Amino acid sequence: MSLSDVTTRDTVTIPGPATPYQGDIARYWDHEARPVNLRLGDVDGLYHHHYGIGDVDHAALGDPGAPDREQRLIAELHRLESAQTNVLLDHLGPVQRDDTLVDAGCGRGGSMVMAHQRFGCSVEGVTLSVKQADFANRRAKELGIEESVRARVCNMLGMPFATGEAAASWNNESSMYVDLHDLFAEHSRILSVGGRYVTITGCWNPIYGQPSKWVSQINAHFECNIHSRREYLRAMADNRLVPQAVVDLTAETLPYWELRATSSLTTGIEEAFINSYKDGSFQYLLIAADRV
Repeated sequence: MSLSDVTTRDTVTIPGPATPYQGDIARYWDHEARPVNLRLGDVDGLYHHHYGIGDVDHAALGDPGAPDREQRLIAELHRLESAQTNVLLDHLGPVQRDDTLVDAGCGRGGSMVMAHQRFGCSVEGVTLSVKQADFANRRAKELGIEESVRARVCNMLGMPFATGEAAASWNNESSMYVDLHDLFAEHSRILSVGGRYVTITGCWNPIYGQPSKWVSQINAHFECNIHSRREYLRAMADNRLVPQAVVDLTAETLPYWELRATSSLTTGIEEAFINSYKDGSFQYLLIAADRV
């Protein structure tokens, strides 16, 4: 059965990838099963695909030699990644219960669930991965919120929403898989005038000069193309998205990475993140912008 023949929730036809690269990304995430993404989500049923921010609660970790040390460490990593989502949601501005929010690159749906739990509104997610969408929709059904939270398989550059339908939208560590001008043109289209767009992303620092060797390693590891900070701001300006806040979260994400590097869930990319954040070649940014 081809990808285009598959349906989800019995009503939405899943399109095939529009380009060979999108096909590669869909296959990458369909086959991705790193323990770090699942073990952290198992803590409380919120499954994220991003990293964490904030100071580590060392008291919560217990003694280094304690038999439950690893379990406590995993719980702490998960607390930090949920804290990251809360910071993103904090920047969405006022949200009403009858609003629609859009998570572009929704992964397994953790951020969508948190948004619905906070605001009580409808949250629509899009992902190229059939596996991720099925997982997110299954969790929404288990939580009894499937009428309000839904993931669809489609390209974030051509989302199945009407012009001006969304009160707010975001990319949480997913914008490095697409052209930024195309991405922000689509967010600008689906957002109502005055609607809020938020992204949290890693980006290379133009002050450094060029992407560093560490950034190149991250690109290769995730099969992505990390953009510069300057590219984000220029593409937003070209697409009627006016930044209201630019927050450097680099120092706040380092504790997550340094803790993760001591865990059993390492993937081999921790050194690249830690070193690039420390040498200034890579930054972790939140940008909140209004549609004008």
